[in-house]
Amino acid sequence: MSVLRAVSPIDGEVFCERPLVDAAAVGTTFDRAEAAFPVWRSVPLDERRLAMERFLEALRSEEERFVDELALQIGRPIRFGAGELAGVEERTRAMCALAEQGLADLEVPEKPGFRRFVRRFPVGPVLVMAPWNYPWLTAVNAIVPALLAGNPVILKHSSQTPLVAEQFQRAFDAAGLPEGAFQHLHAGHEMTARMLGSGRVRAGVFTGSVEGGAAVEKAAAGQFIALGLELGGKDPAWVRADADLEATVPALLDGVFFNSGQSCCGIERIYVHCDRMDEFVERAVAFTEAYVLGDPREQDTTLGPMLRPSAGDFVREQIAEAEAAGARTLVDSARFPRAAEGGVWTAPQLLVDVDHDMALMQEENFGPVAGIMACASDEEALARMNDSRYGLTASIWTQDIGLAERLGESIDTGTVFMNRADYLDPYLVWTGTKDTGRGVSLSALGFDTFTRPRSFHLREQVG
Repeated sequence: MSVLRAVSPIDGEVFCERPLVDAAAVGTTFDRAEAAFPVWRSVPLDERRLAMERFLEALRSEEERFVDELALQIGRPIRFGAGELAGVEERTRAMCALAEQGLADLEVPEKPGFRRFVRRFPVGPVLVMAPWNYPWLTAVNAIVPALLAGNPVILKHSSQTPLVAEQFQRAFDAAGLPEGAFQHLHAGHEMTARMLGSGRVRAGVFTGSVEGGAAVEKAAAGQFIALGLELGGKDPAWVRADADLEATVPALLDGVFFNSGQSCCGIERIYVHCDRMDEFVERAVAFTEAYVLGDPREQDTTLGPMLRPSAGDFVREQIAEAEAAGARTLVDSARFPRAAEGGVWTAPQLLVDVDHDMALMQEENFGPVAGIMACASDEEALARMNDSRYGLTASIWTQDIGLAERLGESIDTGTVFMNRADYLDPYLVWTGTKDTGRGVSLSALGFDTFTRPRSFHLREQVG
């Protein structure tokens, strides 16, 4: 029997072992899901929404465990762990509020003698393939609307976060869902691919790397199922000359460094108007130097480890390559003693004298580092922002909301922010362009992946 062994980034020790499912267990799981489908889809929407509220109550009752296990599994400092639980509540309640709109019949103009409308129906078993970096939030984006739409859900979480999958299961069991309406599996890549190609998955949602998304598409080829793929980013920020730097720097750099930069929508490229460059850099360095890199189980820690030593090595290699090409680092890593250990312990860093020939400004680093470039105009900044194979989010820092809207129309991205970054508003669609993937989640449109439209063309009389 194959075994999943999850290693904590804090100390490199195995914190749990779980057997990986075999083909027989997968078959049984889908049997239960298919049996639950007619039962769950017949439950009125209001009762499904009440079940989501009970799910939240069950999570709140385990808040301390939620926070502690998050730190153990991914290295998130405990002082920030409750924030992910708050995000789960916000998104779940938003999707409950939006469900009536997202699942409502689509009416068309009246035509004498006819009743015409489009009705949405649940598709069947949904496979959610969730990542480790925001293990609750990324999963909730798909799980909750899929369940509200009347589908059974099977969660295959990252091998780094098996305890999250199990806590999801306990909470949904406590919520009183029918047996088989929500299940989780600990499965490897090969078994996940087999599930996608089995003909038993009716919709799949994956969050992860571009390479992972390509593998999901290949595994599902020929199945004609709905797929949602959110595959990362290289998100830019444009700090205009009129930006309030006192407020901008802390908010923007939190978008760079939160979760040790391990966020698909984290800021990795910063463009600053040349008239404000010196002041921005001075403030940014001071803010960065105030971080405390250390054990995430300690309250004073504001920056935890990266997930794996290889991830830390990748970031350091990007920085070294940029320096060799003429870039300058601004933050003395000696201010972060733990970083001397290397491996997962990675000091936060900012670089200037960067250009778009450097991997640092082109390839996702998924770590606590960003390059800063001066730009002389909105037009130059727009060109730089669009010079990327990714398009998840972009942020504009200004006091002119009308200008931000106009600039946002020219940015090839899924979300345009003004004066904020690295945040998902569940009432707005979460999507991306280019290599960031395809499909949407959240908002009223977030139900589309999990439903199939059916047209009703009803003629009152013949002749």
